[in-house]
Amino acid sequence: MARSLFKGPFCGYSVIRKSHKKNQKKQRLKIWSRNSTILPIHKNLFFQVHNGKNFIPLHVTEDCIGHKFGEFASTRKSAIFKRKKIQKR
Repeated sequence: MARSLFKGPFCGYSVIRKSHKKNQKKQRLKIWSRNSTILPIHKNLFFQVHNGKNFIPLHVTEDCIGHKFGEFASTRKSAIFKRKKIQKR
């Protein structure tokens, strides 16, 4: 379901506060709030989004605006199936 228009996009207070401080410094921001929306003020900034175990680097471009931070850091590990070894006779 889409969010109601009169409520506006959700972005955690800590994310907004950190991004304003980040404009002066050249460092990556660590983000634990995966449900926060990427806003236009985050354009051309570097973030590290937590996926539950480690941080995934994210460079915000024009295409990322309007999406959630969690969309760019997968929490699932893809299954790797082992092949059967061919025995030599």
